[in-house]
Amino acid sequence: MPKPRLSLQTTTLWEYPSQHYGNEEQGSSSYRGATPSYVIWNLLERYTKPKDLVIDPMCGSGTTLDVARDLGRRGLGYDLQPQREDVFRADARHLPLEDGKADFVFVDPPYGDNLKYSGQENCIGELPATDPAYFEAMDMVFQEIDRVLRPDRYLAIYVCDIWKRNAFVPLGVHLSAMLMSRFLPVDHVTVVRGNKDLDKGNYHKAAEESNFFLRGYNHLLIFKKPSEEQAREARREEERAQQPQRSQKPAKEKNRNAGSRPRRKKPNRSGSTTRRPRH
Repeated sequence: MPKPRLSLQTTTLWEYPSQHYGNEEQGSSSYRGATPSYVIWNLLERYTKPKDLVIDPMCGSGTTLDVARDLGRRGLGYDLQPQREDVFRADARHLPLEDGKADFVFVDPPYGDNLKYSGQENCIGELPATDPAYFEAMDMVFQEIDRVLRPDRYLAIYVCDIWKRNAFVPLGVHLSAMLMSRFLPVDHVTVVRGNKDLDKGNYHKAAEESNFFLRGYNHLLIFKKPSEEQAREARREEERAQQPQRSQKPAKEKNRNAGSRPRRKKPNRSGSTTRRPRH
């Protein structure tokens, strides 16, 4: 069955019937946890222009690089365990890139330890999503994205919530709140999952019997780095909020005293100022 022609998704519910578009693969179909290439295609069409530099700090099988190349963007990918020669070995928390070089950043991080990636001790994918250390590591990733991204440019995070052993972790909510401390929210998109496990009857039977829900969608969190002027204004607001408030007289008291002259007290014979007694 031929794949439908790619076009921009125009609602906040995205769906496409294939992991890849066109006659070739973007990334690798054998790589577990690969991002659907049409998601990245839509993002780059909307938020970048030809020759822009697109960064993927957790590049996996290189889907972002292939889509960037198709659209005439420059792609730069990093990963702890590179799957191909044009992906550089690096930790997303410490990218070998100068400040303010990226025009767009896309990242599809591990959703806790649900899949095995590099197997390295320092890999974020070795941390369960129930461990605070996972969110500390992701905050470092966001800090690094903030460093390399140019002001007034966009980023997107593709992530799925976790239900595992009776523990539900709403990763979309948590990561969105973390991003809002650094970036400006643009939109929150729901992407229908094309996971083949969702077609298996035994999975749905287990969900019914154990009273849980299968993950039917991913979150696509789209943010923008503030412009330099917006960043300066935010710093000024923060400084104003930290300044102690000066004590001021109530408005009524100010109005009552406004325009009135204080009475001049007459000196008595001893030189002191006292009021003359009334008879």
